[in-house]
Amino acid sequence: MAINIKFSEKTFQNKRREPSEYAEIALELRRDVIKSLYLAKSGHSGGSLGTADIFSVLYFGGIMRYRPEEPYWKERDRFVLSAGHLAPILYATLARAGYLEPSELSTLRKYNSRLQGHPGIDHHLPGLETSSGSLGQGISIAVGMAMSDKYLDKTDRRVFCLTGDGELQEGICWEAAMCAGHYKLDNLCWIVDSNDCQIDGRVRDVMSIYPLADKFRAFNFEVVEIDGHNYEEIQSAFDKFIDYHTHNNGKPFVIIANTFMGKGVSFMHDSYKWHGNPPNEEQAIKALEELGEIVELL
Repeated sequence: MAINIKFSEKTFQNKRREPSEYAEIALELRRDVIKSLYLAKSGHSGGSLGTADIFSVLYFGGIMRYRPEEPYWKERDRFVLSAGHLAPILYATLARAGYLEPSELSTLRKYNSRLQGHPGIDHHLPGLETSSGSLGQGISIAVGMAMSDKYLDKTDRRVFCLTGDGELQEGICWEAAMCAGHYKLDNLCWIVDSNDCQIDGRVRDVMSIYPLADKFRAFNFEVVEIDGHNYEEIQSAFDKFIDYHTHNNGKPFVIIANTFMGKGVSFMHDSYKWHGNPPNEEQAIKALEELGEIVELL
């Protein structure tokens, strides 16, 4: 007996929405994550589920400017997933935005697939701006992009980058923060997935990074701290960043999004043990049922 895995063909427009509308999108993304990880038999469940609400607003709420039919449109905003192990949620998002067929999500981590365990531009997947996964490297690249846009190309493009909180134990992250603050990169929006979980325990126990907001302020960042599962707060934070960028306020922007690892699936909720594990068949069935899908068995 096995699960009959099917990916719906739904895509979602990038437009301004009421907060309640994001819940449907986030559910679809979470189902995609569970299905693709179950088929892959490897990968990162916890953070991918925990950031689904953030991705639903960023990509489908009229926040980030992009064109799936023209992926290298010159005026697009750019997104960098510095926490590259969260690739399953990024791939699901790109599929639902129209960059690839949702059925391709079934190839996650397979040989010759474009959807490898960490994003790689050498696989020619539209929607990716850079390779990432070496922790701290992605935010450094994003800072370089923001510097280029602001001072060399002199465009109004915006750069969004998501890091994990455990990732901030890497010194390179704080070098990037120092650089962003010094060069007044108000076109940079740094999103911290703050779930206090990493591969082998709680962030505060392994190596504390707190007080996080105070550290960013010391590097001249504008700081907003939110509930990363509250759509109104997520949308408001992104709106505030766009307003600050539009008015050239001279500060990089950071959103500290307090989330729960494994959000939406009861047995994964707030458990660091799901950092790098995929669901087995029994767990995938239970997870999909909790996420509102009727599971067919073969």
